[in-house]
Amino acid sequence: MSFIIFRGNKRLATASLWATSVALLVVVKPASSQTVRPVIAEYQEKARARFDLVNDSLVLVNVVLEAKSFSLSEDGMPIFRPLDKNIHLKLSTMSFRIPPLQTHYVFYEASADHYPAWFVIYSTFAGMPKQSGIDVQLELPHTVYLLQKQPLAKSEVQVETAEYVPATNQIRVEVENKGDSFGRVLQVDVAGDHQKETQPGFPLLPHYRRRLEIDWKSNEPPVNLKIRFGKFEIDDQVQEQRN
Repeated sequence: MSFIIFRGNKRLATASLWATSVALLVVVKPASSQTVRPVIAEYQEKARARFDLVNDSLVLVNVVLEAKSFSLSEDGMPIFRPLDKNIHLKLSTMSFRIPPLQTHYVFYEASADHYPAWFVIYSTFAGMPKQSGIDVQLELPHTVYLLQKQPLAKSEVQVETAEYVPATNQIRVEVENKGDSFGRVLQVDVAGDHQKETQPGFPLLPHYRRRLEIDWKSNEPPVNLKIRFGKFEIDDQVQEQRN
């Protein structure tokens, strides 16, 4: 039997859709009526919390939970692995059914041997109507960050590259977290005299370098780069690449 598996990952890194089957690769867009909320949760060290799984469809769905650890590539793509042994997670349930038009609550407790720590709980929905005769499964993430007590300091963050490439009309940005603390970029702004481009935020893991390529639509070169965090901002000058 073949399956199409849709894996939603709206805010973990970049919006992505993977379509996978046992014997067949099919790429289609799901008309999903299942959601998880919140998608991301942050706690200072230990967590006692819940997330909600919503079934807005008219069919009964089966749900199985699986926790995974992950790292991020420099481009922000998640790389999953089994849950790290230093993370301790207790879930109120691992599998259940959600009737049509109902919400199921999953409670959990989480801690770690050291902080920060992070993981994702994937909810796999099955039982949706078939597409082209193939069974469909939908995977949705609830991502948890267990944060250290002291927030990321401005001195721990460094802009390694802020370069405009005229040949491709792109700005290359590399920002690195050189410390042991977790941080979150809220927004990245690049501005020229008459143009501004804004990029959404992303997690900045400890000792992690994040690389961005930002399209620039103006004929005038960009001048300023601003990276916004919760309690500080980092400003830099954008240099034009020289041949």
